[in-house]
This record gives sequence, structure tokens and C-alpha cells, in this order.
Amino acid sequence: MGHREDLLEGAKRCLLEKGYGRTTARDIVAASGTNLASIGYHYGSKDALLQQAFLALTEEWGDRVGPAGTGEEGRALPAEPYARFHTVWEQVIAAAGASRPLWKLQTEIVTRLDDDEKLREAIKQPQREGRLGMAEGFLGLDPEADPEKARVAGLLCQALATGVMIQWMVDPDTAPSADDLTAGLKVLMDEGD
Repeated sequence: MGHREDLLEGAKRCLLEKGYGRTTARDIVAASGTNLASIGYHYGSKDALLQQAFLALTEEWGDRVGPAGTGEEGRALPAEPYARFHTVWEQVIAAAGASRPLWKLQTEIVTRLDDDEKLREAIKQPQREGRLGMAEGFLGLDPEADPEKARVAGLLCQALATGVMIQWMVDPDTAPSADDLTAGLKVLMDEGD
């Protein structure tokens, strides 16, 4: 790897270990084995590097828990919508413990948005793209075939993911399971028992 990639990997480690506000340029340099000048040369600033690292972590999480069209270990996800929804939520919830540092980081990022317009701007478009990815991965919707349907479904999936992960962070003993979420969806759709 070159300095650019080393910096990104080091910044990702720092974000997960220290958080956004407590990560310094020196922390990143120590974690990456590079030098301070490399940050400016490759990313322009520490904040730009941290933004890239945060987006990379979020994208990696999405790839781990519900890539479009495949389940864990490459098996195909069910085509039936409720079964697919259930399977993907099993994957998301199974990763809840390992995802905790990322969700803690995301919570910190959200609290900074009112005071950091550059950070807000940096995450807007990736958030929109993430919604479409969730609609595709969680529900099997093709964003190109029906953009509006995928958009609104992605909004719902994103809201659910955030709410579920916060519940898992606060109280894992009572946080929803994939069975709970699927049953709740059926109730909302008036198809529950």
C-alpha cells in the first residue's frame, strides 16, 4: 500500500478507537506509519481524510451486512419480500456487536453536523446512495427500474437500521430481532396474526 491507502486505513482505525473529535493528525500518522505532510498531500486536510475514512467504514458495513443480491457467504437472498427482509435483518443484527464502534461513531458524527457544514455536505450524497443500496439489498428493489419506489423504501430501511442499532446499543436484551421486525412489518401491512 502507498501512503494514501495507509493514511485511510490508519484514519479508519483511529475513528473506531477514538472517535471523530478526539482523533488528531498525529494519531493518524502513528496508526498509518506515514508522516504529517502526507495528510495534506493526499487529502488536503485531516478533516477531509476523516470524512473519507468515515464514508469508507460506512460502505464496508453495508457490504458486510447486506450486499445487494447476496447473503452471507455468497448464498442468494430469498426473492419473497418478507423472507428477504428477515434474512437481511438477521445479518444486520448478527453484526450488531461488531458494528457497535461504527454506530457509536455515526452517533457522534450526527451530533457534529450543526457545527460542521463541510462534514454535512460530505455525507449527504453517500447517505442518499446508501438508501438506494439498502432498498436494493434489503428489499430487492432496482433503483434504476423504479427510482421513486427505491427512494422511499430506502428511507424506511435507513430509518429502521438507525433505530434498530441504537436500540442494540442501549439495551441488547430487549432490542428487536429479525423475527420481531418481520412480524412488525406484517402488522403494518395488516398481514400479521
